[in-house]
Amino acid sequence: MTNPVVGGPEVLDHDLNEHFPELLKFESTAEMEASPLWAEIRDEAERILDAVVVETGDERREAGDEIRALAWNLERGNIYEGIADALENHDELKDKDVLLLTELDYGMARSGNRFVAKELAERLGLNYAFATVYVALQKGSGVESEAPGENTLSIHGLAMMSPHPMKNVHAVPLPNGKDKMWGKEKRLGGLALLTADFAHPSATFRAVTIHLDAHCSREHRRMQMNIILDHLDTLPKLPTLIGGDWNTTGFNSQSGTRAIFGYFRRVAMGPKNVALNHLPHPERYFEKPMFTDIERRGYNFRELNNLGTGTLHYDVASIEKNTNLRDWVPEWCFPFIFWAAGRVGGIVHTRLDWFAAKDMSGTNPRSIAGLVDETGTPLSDHDPITVELTVQSPMSNV
Repeated sequence: MTNPVVGGPEVLDHDLNEHFPELLKFESTAEMEASPLWAEIRDEAERILDAVVVETGDERREAGDEIRALAWNLERGNIYEGIADALENHDELKDKDVLLLTELDYGMARSGNRFVAKELAERLGLNYAFATVYVALQKGSGVESEAPGENTLSIHGLAMMSPHPMKNVHAVPLPNGKDKMWGKEKRLGGLALLTADFAHPSATFRAVTIHLDAHCSREHRRMQMNIILDHLDTLPKLPTLIGGDWNTTGFNSQSGTRAIFGYFRRVAMGPKNVALNHLPHPERYFEKPMFTDIERRGYNFRELNNLGTGTLHYDVASIEKNTNLRDWVPEWCFPFIFWAAGRVGGIVHTRLDWFAAKDMSGTNPRSIAGLVDETGTPLSDHDPITVELTVQSPMSNV
């Protein structure tokens, strides 16, 4: 990691796109990093990957005693108008004290080349921070690869927003579970955590947006989580909220071959049993070691999430999702996938999105399903989750 740059949107300006045709020829990160081209562009690439955009004020907004939190994977921000309208007007999504957001684009054709985080924050009247996780060398995977137009800045990242001032904003990279220069969707960079301290009227607290890897093993996700917790242990003590897309699929998805062996294991366990008792409950068995680590280190997740409620819903009738899935699951797997899903009505519900908190208690956890725009298009492939929090100790009163 180079010295991170924190500033306005201009810190993400770059000219890397002219090198994309040559970068796409590399089949691995190691091959790329050994090349004269990487020596030429490395400083600029790392500057963009380490950059954090922050636009925040010092005014403290009025709020109740509870801290109202939302976490949502926005699926790039492709359905921007619907997302913005929901966050502005939906009774269960509006007027939050902190929004922890994953999968937001800046300059990607699939999302209209918007700076999704900045435009959302301005529309909602919120302070925001945005951290780069990838510079995308292509338009995306699946149906996204057919998006009209061309990428401009080709940046993808995560964000947090709040009506309250934020300080000590920074991001920390997480190790990749798969070489992002190998496969159909090539990217520079890797996932990260983004954290800031918020001056809520009732107490100062820390919030952390995280996005754990999907194309990796369960043990790798557990390792990423412990890197996050280790970093938080180095910071001054504050009540802390962690939220985002943890990708708790229960699968080893480093490759299609490993994924299909995982499917066969679940056949042995009983497809209906897995679909009803494990996919919406990854904390019970497949991802249990990671959740055990979280609790051992003083974080509570059980009262902050409505356990057993899925936040992503795979429908075998969805041509779009099947197209995306074909980018990493072999074609011969699909008859089995369709059969297994058919055992539970053709739709499988998985819980991928979570909150955890330390020195904070939570009430009224919700997962808000069925969000669509005026044309009936789902706003995201993930449901947003919300919770109301109170600080358990007075250490940080303001």
